Amino acid sequence: MTDADAIIIGSGIGGLVAGALLSRYGQRVIICESHSIAGGAAHSFSRRGFQFDSGPSFYCGLGNVGASSHYPSLNPLRQVLNALEVELPTVAYDPLGQYHFPDGTLPVYGDGDRYREAVAQFTSAGAQELAAFEARLLQLYEALCPIPTLALRADLAAVPILLRRYGLSLLKLLPQIPVIQGSVGDIVDQTVRDPWVRRLIDLECFLLSGLPAAGTIAPEVAFMFGERTRSVIDYPLGGSGAIVEALVTGLTQWGGALRLNSHVEQVITEAGRATGVRLRDGSRLMAPVVISNATLWDTYRHLLSQQDLPQPFRQQSLQTPAIHSFMHLHLGIRAEGLDHLTGHHVVVHDSDLTQPGQTCMISIPSVWDPSLAPEGHHVVHAYTLEAYDGWQRDNGYLSRKRQRAEPLFLALERVIPDVRSRIELELIGTPLTHQHYLRRHQGTYGPAIAASEGLFPNHRTPIDGLYRVGDSTIPGIGVPAVAASGILCANSLVSPKQTNGLLDTLGL
Repeated sequence: MTDADAIIIGSGIGGLVAGALLSRYGQRVIICESHSIAGGAAHSFSRRGFQFDSGPSFYCGLGNVGASSHYPSLNPLRQVLNALEVELPTVAYDPLGQYHFPDGTLPVYGDGDRYREAVAQFTSAGAQELAAFEARLLQLYEALCPIPTLALRADLAAVPILLRRYGLSLLKLLPQIPVIQGSVGDIVDQTVRDPWVRRLIDLECFLLSGLPAAGTIAPEVAFMFGERTRSVIDYPLGGSGAIVEALVTGLTQWGGALRLNSHVEQVITEAGRATGVRLRDGSRLMAPVVISNATLWDTYRHLLSQQDLPQPFRQQSLQTPAIHSFMHLHLGIRAEGLDHLTGHHVVVHDSDLTQPGQTCMISIPSVWDPSLAPEGHHVVHAYTLEAYDGWQRDNGYLSRKRQRAEPLFLALERVIPDVRSRIELELIGTPLTHQHYLRRHQGTYGPAIAASEGLFPNHRTPIDGLYRVGDSTIPGIGVPAVAASGILCANSLVSPKQTNGLLDTLGL
């Protein structure tokens, strides 16, 4: 007896995308979510009338068109929403944000010419080098963009699909193979000497992958530059929770089910094969396919018994380095006198971008969507890297929270000098907060695998019928990357005929 064709552990973006797509393909899907709110690291939550994003806040290409009505977004999440026939209202804006360096503030425009003009205010020679760098990445983007993510799968069955539908594009992609396999740092070394621009590119990469240019794969940044330039910079009305709601709507309208407050204690295995899951209340759900949206550390340490995995594989997997966790600051503030406030900011306190507390991201989405805050107020979400080690809930926990949040307050003062006097609601999150509410290993956002140091684990595991999705399976810690992981996994579990049929329906 089976309860479903596939059971998915966790309702993060990767799990929701995989589940909704499998439902779209006609499979019976159950997603088990431990918490009372879906969305994982992308969920929204409310306090006293303020609606906060818990994690991601910078987006491109969520709307269906970019610079013209003839240019569809290539964002994998947008492609999934199209496949599910679900709408996601957004508001477009430009610039993407403002980068506040110790020596000045740079507006980051989607339009490449305006972006380079802004850079030229700091270094004219560097702006010319930036143009050469961008041109090299856009060549890669142009070669990649004719092949939609929705056509990809992580097995050899992808080959006939790609050859039949995108053969000419594959030929054009061949000269880009060395770049695809390389890091952004390789391209920087070939095109940019200016230290100011090199720092800027390191920051752009860090915001995408949690690593500087030398550790970030080139296709990830090529896609970012391409979409930012050719598509549209936008924000979902209703915040990140609106993205989650859209995916849940797609899941359920195609027959899938989401079960909240359903904590999975263990993956059930029989003779080396996953056959279902055991919930905290002792009940079991059975299916021939189980997909974990938990991190690789949580999947292999907590969801499986030691004897379920080959020991060398388990030990090597658990030694995978992790990106630091985060400090989070969620504020509700009075908005009077802030009529010209912009929504996104990145404040760099020091030249070492990757050290905890040195690079602070700030999102004030009520600038675009006033419904996120009570009238006359704004919501503020600020966050920065923070190491997990040393954190414990002891007598010094509250004072340490305040101390480690100070770089975030200082960053906010670059944007709103009197922000502390405006606060009406203050929430400080630590790595322990991350670990508890997101059920993530040490509160991390994913592996810290540099481009030159190895490949990311993929969606397969040594256990037949057990698969993985999310930020532990594909480079990048952003929404497009985890959405792509869900696509690759779902497509690999259906026939090429079904994938071709969906691509035909969507005109891809």
